[in-house]
Amino acid sequence: MTRRISSSDPRRATARPALLSLVMGLTLAPMAASAAPEGRALYVEHCAACHLESRLGANGPALIPDTLGRMYGPKLEDVIAHGRAATQMPGFLEQIGPDGVAAIAAYLAEPLAETPTWGLEDILATRSFRDGYTHATTPVFAADPMNVTLAVEIADSHISVLDGDTFAVLTRFETPFAVHGGPKFSPDGRLVYIVSRDGWVQKYDLWGLTEVGRIRAGLNARNIAISADGKWLAVANYLPMTLTILDAETLTPAKVIDIKGKDGRPSRVSAVYQAPPRDSFILALKDIPEVWEISTLANPPHTGWVHDNRIEGPPDIKRRFPVRKITVDHILDDFFFDQGYEHLIGASRETEQAQVIDLVIGRKVAEIDLPGMPHLGSGITWPWRGTTLMATAHLKEGMISFIDMKTWKTVKRLETLGPGFFMRSHVNSPHVWADVFFGPNKDVMHVIDKETLEIVETLRPAPGKTVAHTEFTKDGRHALVSIWEDDGAVIVYDAATLQEVTRLPMRKPSGKYNVWNKITFAEGTSH
Repeated sequence: MTRRISSSDPRRATARPALLSLVMGLTLAPMAASAAPEGRALYVEHCAACHLESRLGANGPALIPDTLGRMYGPKLEDVIAHGRAATQMPGFLEQIGPDGVAAIAAYLAEPLAETPTWGLEDILATRSFRDGYTHATTPVFAADPMNVTLAVEIADSHISVLDGDTFAVLTRFETPFAVHGGPKFSPDGRLVYIVSRDGWVQKYDLWGLTEVGRIRAGLNARNIAISADGKWLAVANYLPMTLTILDAETLTPAKVIDIKGKDGRPSRVSAVYQAPPRDSFILALKDIPEVWEISTLANPPHTGWVHDNRIEGPPDIKRRFPVRKITVDHILDDFFFDQGYEHLIGASRETEQAQVIDLVIGRKVAEIDLPGMPHLGSGITWPWRGTTLMATAHLKEGMISFIDMKTWKTVKRLETLGPGFFMRSHVNSPHVWADVFFGPNKDVMHVIDKETLEIVETLRPAPGKTVAHTEFTKDGRHALVSIWEDDGAVIVYDAATLQEVTRLPMRKPSGKYNVWNKITFAEGTSH
């Protein structure tokens, strides 16, 4: 018997992670009869909290042959035993021993009895929406609506809405389980859209401090993007291997695009990005060496677009969202864009050379030497000595690379106290803030001079605890930093003096997102 519980049902907030497969409104395929009972039991005990008992993924990715890709055989066993670098995946060898590792790997190699699908009808059936709701025309609070900052608290699936001037908490609202990829704001900053690892999309009226609705756009999702005109949402899915297009006003599904390369191979979507000057979405693909651009215009102004009328969708928009496929040398699953969205820098796990793709002509124009697995998705830019610098942290090495975006040459590599994850700055700040997310110095935040490219201060605001992800207020006067722990906090710093101003207790705060910085695509924040 399949139980369905509404996305707004309060039981979702208290469900045990291992039982989330029953709470998310998903009909589970039966497990393969040949699966080893021991492997399944160990999986449920040690893995289901992150990957779900159904193996369809939540905080961790889906673990079925369709999505495991290149992780078969000994490599999969190695990940189970020792964890995976630059992720939150721990090793389990000491807990379950070699036989237990082998049993779980064998169980994960078993296919589900049915391949999960998630089409327009499935998506629409999950829609919970306040039809007839009127968006607030003025804020219900006195704070500057452009200086509001959202703090995502992942320990108990909530977001705190902060006044960017007084740092008072205006409200705290529940989100879907395991929010990922960063909230996206409507162009006017009035609405915010949030996606979870298990594919739920939430619409929230920020001016009215009211949830408007939810819908499940996929089974295992990566992130969300919003079109330049605010009319469309794109949801990047690992499972199924699709991009879901939603009407942003009503949260109704408009189109489901199967992701298949020029040779017919399917692929997961690593991420989807909005490219406002281009009126398009850009897709990073996990399994094929292609970059996709999907136009939000019915008739894009340049050539190379393909309309596929076989794609599932209502007849009146079947010819919307044409696709342009750009072949690249290697699989690129992490992107950075210049401010004009004319160039894309893509990183690959297969090589230490990043590729620079000219999106206007649709081909590679340069390579950049970037070892140590750069985290380009968190890269930032600023003017420097007659050029524009791009800076990126690295997930496997303790360094930051500074790239001249005119010559595509590395200007400098700065040694840090460990691999980092997030970097932030502001047009009004002389500093870059860079965390050390991994390793024994995870409690460090480096402050770097944007002119000299040297570390001028190393902060340890909570010794022994993970310090990560800086966000600036609208005017750049304050920097907000997360203590990424269950009993964590958001620390507010004076961005000029680097002195602590206040500390706001929170439940494992991860990202912070200032409305003004995000809707203006500020140079100091990731896009």
